[in-house]
Amino acid sequence: MRIYFKSLASGSSGNCYYLGTDRSGLLVDAGIGVRTIRKAFKEAGMDFSMVRAVLVTHDHADHIKAVGHLGERFNLPIYATPEVHKGMKRSYCMTEKLSPLHTRFLKKEEAIQVEDFRVTCFDVPHDGTDNVGYCMEAGSLTFVFLTDIGHITETAAAYIQRANYLILEANYDEAMLQMGHYPNYLKARIAGLNGHLSNREMADYLAEHFPPGLRYLWPCHLSKDNNHPELVLKTIEMAFLKKGIVVGKDVQVLPLRRMTPSELYTFDTEEVDLSASVTN
Repeated sequence: MRIYFKSLASGSSGNCYYLGTDRSGLLVDAGIGVRTIRKAFKEAGMDFSMVRAVLVTHDHADHIKAVGHLGERFNLPIYATPEVHKGMKRSYCMTEKLSPLHTRFLKKEEAIQVEDFRVTCFDVPHDGTDNVGYCMEAGSLTFVFLTDIGHITETAAAYIQRANYLILEANYDEAMLQMGHYPNYLKARIAGLNGHLSNREMADYLAEHFPPGLRYLWPCHLSKDNNHPELVLKTIEMAFLKKGIVVGKDVQVLPLRRMTPSELYTFDTEEVDLSASVTN
């Protein structure tokens, strides 16, 4: 069985990720317009009708913009915790609300089968109404999504350790944030325990607690004003090298861009070395 991964957008302007097989696929968050989503599918030679469900991490605008439209207009089930569903109902940015027909409830750390994936959501510290990460297993492969997280908790750490493929936030460079133009209250919110993860925090944590089966790391949710992909990569390379982990050899590190879709990555669950090919 083959697994396909593609980031459609990753950042405060909108987040949306695709994970699928040859038979069906799932979106994690839908914080960009449906037209943008469908355009990205078409340009990648992907079939949008393969999308069978949407998994929502939390109710912030950059993660839910198109959720109602996808549920109601495309007849897709929308999976989230009860509190996230309540938050989406109250949200001003989700103009099309979900009907009970398309509403699916998740319980944290209770695995369910969604199409070809065994899906488990788990608690993460952030400042939405409720906030989860996702562990998604298919065949021999485990993907873990942590798109917005203020700090690494014991729960998050346990799922990170299981990851072969990890999508983990690296939102800001600490010096850029502190010297930047944001007001002090916003700087404090971003750097707080329920805010976002910095490049250094992410890199140092993974260097000290490198998951034994990790093959690919995609730093995500990079800030427009306080970060850039080259800086994220350099920070990770330096932290990893101190622990003898060589980027490009021991693990592939590919920062996801805010507005530009990633490559389409293809993984074979039968390959012992968990290697991947990239479709341009």
